[in-house]
Amino acid sequence: MNAVSDARSALGARLRELRRAAHLTGVELAARCGWHSSKVSRIERGKQAPSEADLAAWCDACESLAVLDDLVANLRNLRSMYLEWQRTVAAGHTHRQRQSIELEGQTRLIRWFAPDTLPGLLQTEDYARAVLRACIAITDGRDDLEEAVAMRMARRRVLERAGHRFHILIGELSLHRTVGSAEVMAAQREHLLSESIRPNLRLGVIPLRAEYRAPATNFVMYDRAQVITETVSAELTITRPSEIALHEKTFALLAEQAVHGDDARALIRSANPPA
Repeated sequence: MNAVSDARSALGARLRELRRAAHLTGVELAARCGWHSSKVSRIERGKQAPSEADLAAWCDACESLAVLDDLVANLRNLRSMYLEWQRTVAAGHTHRQRQSIELEGQTRLIRWFAPDTLPGLLQTEDYARAVLRACIAITDGRDDLEEAVAMRMARRRVLERAGHRFHILIGELSLHRTVGSAEVMAAQREHLLSESIRPNLRLGVIPLRAEYRAPATNFVMYDRAQVITETVSAELTITRPSEIALHEKTFALLAEQAVHGDDARALIRSANPPA
C-alpha cells in the first residue's frame, strides 16, 4: 500500500473506534446519517475517503463533535500530503525553490531540524549547488541547476526581514559530511559561524555523542500551521493539529540535546576538513 492508502485506512480505523465507543453498529450509524450501510463499511476499511460533511455527520451521530476539527485537518492532509517528487520537480527545481520563498515569507517562526545536511537557508552558493546537483541527478527532473541555485540564494533574504524568527537544529554530522569538496565545506562552516550571530536566529548543534531519544528525520515547522518533511520519493505536508503537536514535542526534545551560542560555534570551529 502507498502512503495515501495507509493514511485513508488510518482515518477509517479512527472513525470505526468512534462508532464503537458510541455503541453503534454500522447499520445504526448509517441510518442516523441517512446513508446506505455499505458506505460506513467502505469508509472504515479505507476504500472510500469521506467528505468533510460526512465527518460532521459521523461525529454528530457518535456525539463526538469535539474531535471533528482534528478529523477534518486529517482529511485535508490526506488530500494533499503526498506529492511525488517526480511530479513536483518535473518542471524543474526552480519552481520548488520559489514555493519555499512564498511559504517562508508568510511564516513568523520557522523551526528546522536537519540531521545530516545543512538547511537551505544557511547554505552557501557552492554548497547549494552540490546539493541541488545531486537532487536533479536522482529525481531525473529538468536540469535547471543554475536557476535553482539562484532561487535558493534568494530564499536567504527572509533572514533579513523584520518580525521573522528562526530556530534551526543541525546534527554535528552535517559539519563533517562532505558536500561538494573539502574547500566547499570549509567555506560553509565559516558561513555558519557568521550567520550564527544573527539576533533572530537561534542555531543549535546536536553533538554526535547525544543520546538517541527522538526517532526523527528532517522536518521544518512553519509557525503552528504545517510541517513539511522530505523522503527519497516524496514531500509530506502535515497539517493535522495532533501531528503538529508531536513534531513540536520532538523539536523541543532535540533542542534540549543541542548546544547553542558559543558552544555551538566551538563545535563548528572544531570540525576539521575531511582528509
